[in-house]
Amino acid sequence: MAIDFSTPIGRVRLLTADLDESAPLLTDEHLRGYLELHSGNVNRAAADVMDAMATSESLLARKIRTQDLQTDGPAVATDLRKRAAELRARADAEDAASLGDVFEVIPFHPYGKPEGAEYRL
Repeated sequence: MAIDFSTPIGRVRLLTADLDESAPLLTDEHLRGYLELHSGNVNRAAADVMDAMATSESLLARKIRTQDLQTDGPAVATDLRKRAAELRARADAEDAASLGDVFEVIPFHPYGKPEGAEYRL
């Protein structure tokens, strides 16, 4: 079955490079859980997925050097965490942009106004 990138689950797969349709890294249920944790925010869910991948990489893939093979799990984990931080920053920027103006500027009168005076701007 093809991944539908117009759905939140498909977008999380796209952001996390979980694109192998025959053997996905995470099930749709896993991704649905991450999305529910963040009220459907795709970038924050993808960031958590990347952090989970980084943790797995740290636990499973140590820095190994043999005759003709070399792996560096901690470096991969660092890159995954950096990507997660970028996704969270993008989510923060989108949240800030969607809020717009959240407060109103009120004129400051250091001494207030005289008693009984009418308030004018």
